[in-house]
Amino acid sequence: MMDVAIIKYNAGNIYSVDYALKRLGITPVITAEPELIRKADKVIFPGVGEANTTMEYLKAHQMDKLIAGLKQPVLGICLGMQLLCRYSEEGDTPCLAVFDTPVKRFVPQKHEDKVPHMGWNTLTNVNSALFPPELENQYVYFVHSYYVPLNPCTAATTEYIHPFSAALHKDNFHAAQFHPEKSGDVGERILKNFLTL
Repeated sequence: MMDVAIIKYNAGNIYSVDYALKRLGITPVITAEPELIRKADKVIFPGVGEANTTMEYLKAHQMDKLIAGLKQPVLGICLGMQLLCRYSEEGDTPCLAVFDTPVKRFVPQKHEDKVPHMGWNTLTNVNSALFPPELENQYVYFVHSYYVPLNPCTAATTEYIHPFSAALHKDNFHAAQFHPEKSGDVGERILKNFLTL
């Protein structure tokens, strides 16, 4: 039986991820316990919230080093993805630096550009085990005001105001800016791909 840990901290849409995994027949453990997180087969680092207060919380609970040092497949979602980057413009925050890239705020270029970027948008240039070719041009669900620019770790691209990283991949770390747990069948496929890594 696969052992999946969802990291419990002060910013999370944890229960929707929990529910999505249960639909796939996996009962994850939702925990802040370092031992349980370290020994899990797979770790999910979800998040909805504000970068600065969240990083302060992770540091105060020694979870920053723990997360950055994990060796098994890790999936960061939304804020979880942004916190795995080097730095976020949100609250001028140094982050976990797994991905050597900054996180920037969307700046509207014209009147119809709304921030946050919210709703369904397509994945293009997919290129990782989590994002095989059949996910090209599939729709997933986004809600975010900050984005990760395109960089060498970009595993899928989405365009809103300009192209940005919809997903990242480096070694055992995978991350999605969108919410796979809210992205219907496509999101379910991505979670399944993660579980079979």
